[in-house]
Amino acid sequence: MATPGAGFWSFGSEDGSGDPENPGPALLYGDGEKPMETGAAKEDPSSAARKAPCTCNKKPCGCQKEDVNYAFLHASDLLPASDGELATLSFLQDVMDILLQYLVTNFDRSTKVIDFHYPNELLQEYNWDLADQPQTLEEILSNCRTALKYAIKTGHPRYFNQLSTGLDMVGLAADWLTSTANTNMFTYEIAPVFVLLEYVTLRKMREIIGWPGGAGDGIFSPGGAISNMYAMLIARFKMFPEVKEKGMAAIPRLVAFTSEHSHFSVKKGAAALGIGTDSVVLIRCDERGKMIPSDLERRIVEAKQKGFVPFLVSATAGTTVYGAFDPLIAIADICKKYKIWMHVDGAWGGGLLMSRKHKWKLNGVERANSVTWNPHKMMGVPLQCSALLVREEGLMQSCNQMHASYLFQQDKHYDLSYDTGDKALQCGRHVDVFKLWLMWRAKGTVGFEAHIDKCLELAEYLYNKIKNREGFELVIEGKPQHTNVCFWYVPPSLRNMEDNEERMNRLSKVAPVIKARMMEYGTTMVSYQPLGDKVNFFRMVISNPAAAHQDIDFLIEEIERLGQDL
Repeated sequence: MATPGAGFWSFGSEDGSGDPENPGPALLYGDGEKPMETGAAKEDPSSAARKAPCTCNKKPCGCQKEDVNYAFLHASDLLPASDGELATLSFLQDVMDILLQYLVTNFDRSTKVIDFHYPNELLQEYNWDLADQPQTLEEILSNCRTALKYAIKTGHPRYFNQLSTGLDMVGLAADWLTSTANTNMFTYEIAPVFVLLEYVTLRKMREIIGWPGGAGDGIFSPGGAISNMYAMLIARFKMFPEVKEKGMAAIPRLVAFTSEHSHFSVKKGAAALGIGTDSVVLIRCDERGKMIPSDLERRIVEAKQKGFVPFLVSATAGTTVYGAFDPLIAIADICKKYKIWMHVDGAWGGGLLMSRKHKWKLNGVERANSVTWNPHKMMGVPLQCSALLVREEGLMQSCNQMHASYLFQQDKHYDLSYDTGDKALQCGRHVDVFKLWLMWRAKGTVGFEAHIDKCLELAEYLYNKIKNREGFELVIEGKPQHTNVCFWYVPPSLRNMEDNEERMNRLSKVAPVIKARMMEYGTTMVSYQPLGDKVNFFRMVISNPAAAHQDIDFLIEEIERLGQDL
């Protein structure tokens, strides 16, 4: 793997080992010294023996506590082992202590966002191999501590690296409960409450989209990429139902349309479904990243003239890099005119439907045939939580059902419409709805609205701070459409250079080096990327409920500190 920032600026040890304790040139840390390790988790010096909790109902408890020595216990000593109750309660309490300690540090600004080590260092420092013989519970607890020691603190107020950030306590509790229940979502008989909650929650989401009475269908899937693929699958079936039995050879050449700034999952879905990436036509965007409707219509007409069959337009509500919202009303008009399925990928921007102040950015979404909406992004629900909503009820079932008689018996004693598994591609399906449902109960719609409005306000605050600040250049002009703020940091050495190819080549190396330094120091994380003819720039996104104005200020100053010598 290439060392980050190699080339114009090189870092790592001179022998190429990439040892962060011996970085070689002063580039990595600039003129300052690498800070001391801060906020390292304090490990329990010995969890080998502890008093096991009792299970009596007396308060205060006067029971004799037994010593539990994990050095001599294994997983086979836990429930369902006979006499395994005390050891199980003690072990899980210790696991909980580890988790709670980690949670507290997650929100502490004095701690690192990341304790970065290179892959070869982590591989050499610990024994990760799987063995034939079991480890003791003492070793298992140590494994838990190690895993969290090097985990990225995605709930940290200064973690801005991905669209999914933050850590909600109610959502976390729901995830723990879901794992404890450990059931599957395919039938009502084994997941009665969760199946009903999925029904209620999806109906509410469809109401918010604007479909009358929340009518339609939907499912929670393993992420926005799969939700988008579901939309493509259903759109194809709607136009050519025979494809289910006879395959692609029985139907004409299909063509899908999406913007040049859309998520890569649209092409990936076309590849997986046998439609082919060459059959995904990328539509031009304007300078702010929105699909140009006139170019969409031109390309549809062009495809039809070639004898191809346009079957899907995937519009984007909140693009990954710019946070742009395609003009949904104009796109809906075109889809209606040419009788094409309209899908809206609102994985990132769908959450804005919860905000009375910002939902206008998705005007026209109610005319879509299907919508992807990821509550694990803008709404802060723990990963993973993605929904595919479909306007036509029953279409998903017709498209995907296989009538497996060992699961979906037709003579059960309850309403079979609640056996939802046959409309999914998966058989085993994780319970993703409970996190969203419980958070919604805890926050109310107004709570989600407040969170979204705050994140949009912080994005505008960042924009206003850097738009006229020396050393910062915005990639696109104007206030941010979403929480995405895209910018270059231009170090002093490049500020007076002529705007030519050499300057662009040097500027392209700035963001990767600053990002590498961020990770080495562990102070913050923000993403970067090139796009089209634009060289590497920072893409700041805000979805973290812990973030505040002071964290935006810190990010700006930290970028300046880490990049001023480049």
